[in-house]
Amino acid sequence: MTVLFHIALRRDWEAAAGAGPGGRYEVSTRGVTLAEQGFIHCSLRHQVLDVADARYAGLDDLVLLVIDPALIGVPVRYEPPAPGVEEFPHVYGPLPVSAVVDVLPFTRGPDGRFTLPG
Repeated sequence: MTVLFHIALRRDWEAAAGAGPGGRYEVSTRGVTLAEQGFIHCSLRHQVLDVADARYAGLDDLVLLVIDPALIGVPVRYEPPAPGVEEFPHVYGPLPVSAVVDVLPFTRGPDGRFTLPG
């Protein structure tokens, strides 16, 4: 199974997860909602660190959501952020809390760069 990853502020994830199994996560990326963007930004494992270093530098209290795409229930499209750039998975609708199969702490190392958990 190919899983998807989404970097989330802990407080955003906890707000969604606090609604229980029927809860929905609706944050696209740092400071942007699903309603504003139209999709939720995700990554494949090999893409996570570049996204983290580019978009989340200097932030702490992050989590890495591990998502089973078979449980999402809305379209997932692989699209490039710009022509000629590698495609990233985008979730076109709310992410059900139940589709998140793991929540990992996501921290920076001593050099200030993020490291993938486990």
